[in-house]
Amino acid sequence: MTKRGKYFVPPPKNGSDIKELFKYLMSVGAGLPTDQTGLPVGSWTPELLASTISQFETNKTGVDLRTVQHWFQDNDKGISADNIHWLARIFGCDNPEAITAWRAELNAANRRLAAKRRETRSAKKRGANHSDGVSKGGDQDEIANTRNRDKRVEPTKIPGLAGRTEAMFSARSSLGLPAVVFAAATALGLMSFSLNIHSVLFALPTGTTKQVGFLWAPNWTVVFLVLLPIYFAVLINLLKQWKEEWRTGLATKLRSKSPRTSWASRLTTMSYVYWAVFVVTVLIASAFNWMETHLIPLLTGNAGNWPVDWGRIAIFQPDLVSVPNAIVFSGLVFLLNALGSYLFFAGLIVLYTLTDDFVDFNAGLDLDGTEEQRRHLAKIGDELMVGVFRCCSLGLMITILMKLQASFLLSDGRDIVGWLAADLLAPFRRSSSHLNGYGFHQNVPGFYYSFFCLLVIVGVFVICTAKIRKAVTSLGLQNGEKAERLSLMAMYGVLLLLTVTYMLIGVFPGFTILLVTALVLAACFLTRPTLVRLNATKTRELDA
Repeated sequence: MTKRGKYFVPPPKNGSDIKELFKYLMSVGAGLPTDQTGLPVGSWTPELLASTISQFETNKTGVDLRTVQHWFQDNDKGISADNIHWLARIFGCDNPEAITAWRAELNAANRRLAAKRRETRSAKKRGANHSDGVSKGGDQDEIANTRNRDKRVEPTKIPGLAGRTEAMFSARSSLGLPAVVFAAATALGLMSFSLNIHSVLFALPTGTTKQVGFLWAPNWTVVFLVLLPIYFAVLINLLKQWKEEWRTGLATKLRSKSPRTSWASRLTTMSYVYWAVFVVTVLIASAFNWMETHLIPLLTGNAGNWPVDWGRIAIFQPDLVSVPNAIVFSGLVFLLNALGSYLFFAGLIVLYTLTDDFVDFNAGLDLDGTEEQRRHLAKIGDELMVGVFRCCSLGLMITILMKLQASFLLSDGRDIVGWLAADLLAPFRRSSSHLNGYGFHQNVPGFYYSFFCLLVIVGVFVICTAKIRKAVTSLGLQNGEKAERLSLMAMYGVLLLLTVTYMLIGVFPGFTILLVTALVLAACFLTRPTLVRLNATKTRELDA
């Protein structure tokens, strides 16, 4: 039976207690929106039920998610009178007569549970004189039953590499994974002090001295200590908002003509992409790259055609650091690189999956969807687009630092700070040093790997923003189009500036001026002072 577009189940009045009645209602989908056939769409989850109760206008305090989770569990806890009122509204589908009937049924079921609880306590007191063997056996049975119940209420885990990767991004705390990466990078920095390769001066064949210490390489320090943790924090927070707030809210507010693809199914279909990224980043870009550029040269004592850095300095200065120590340390560094690289590109896959999920909700919106529904969907699309921008701009900043370090290794500068300072003043001088005075013929993997990263990041940004923009435009909202265009132009402008900066590093004297400008502007937009104002203009117009 359907009431006001929701699946209505009349009170059974079969004498069941509140736990039995609640389990039955959750299993049949009572109170959920219905499709054209009159069947409920989706299924109840603790998150969805808590979100639905909190959305009632007269509910000032909402409901705690833990409280709702207790309702789904097999325990002897009842439901408070206030929450019974909200459940009656859900199961009564906002029909006054049905709400009254369901409130009476839920209160009666709650009293039955209380009566059973009193009887259980009395039985326990009477059974206190039983033998120890019987008591222990009963305790073991109760423990086994409790474990089985806990297994039933646990959320289904997504299998495979995709599921395990998504679980790392779905942590309750947004600082869990960033803290791990930061701690690992800090540990490597401390190890470099112990091995005495944190700051190393190496005499070039040209006669100049070059700083090749580990802590002087921004692609290993600034990236893993600052940019990558921020990237993971932004991504985790965006995914958490989508799964726990936006997606559950959309499933409640929007009616779809066809069943939607679940998040788990959508993620599982991308499993082959996760495996492809794993092979490229872990096995090739990290493991093979480490063996080819560090392990083999250190074992053979031949640096080959690679520029000297902290990882190969043991070949030329074995008194500074031994070859075994250099092999172990470089292996740990590339192990961290494998983890960081895989999770970085997996994060881009998550962004694409989020975009596809949003577009699916937009496509499933009925043609007669209310203006409030369309405004709500547009606001979420706008926030999602900002999240994609922040992640991609952080990614481009990482690629810039990768190429910057590679360019410095081929230059004749003493250290990277002095090299950038000299280049900053180069346009104002009559003569300037050559950008590639030393090692112009040598191979630096950072050039190729960073360019590959650049292509992927820009591609993900363009595809995701184009999809979201098209979906929001199809909603037919007239207000806020100008602000939306300005916001989108600002995001594309920053990404374009970062891309141009990457391409021009080391190409002409004075590129540092463009580098500083791009990084400062990108940092301002990451904190969203200007972007939020443009974005807030649109949001206020949509809410008007």
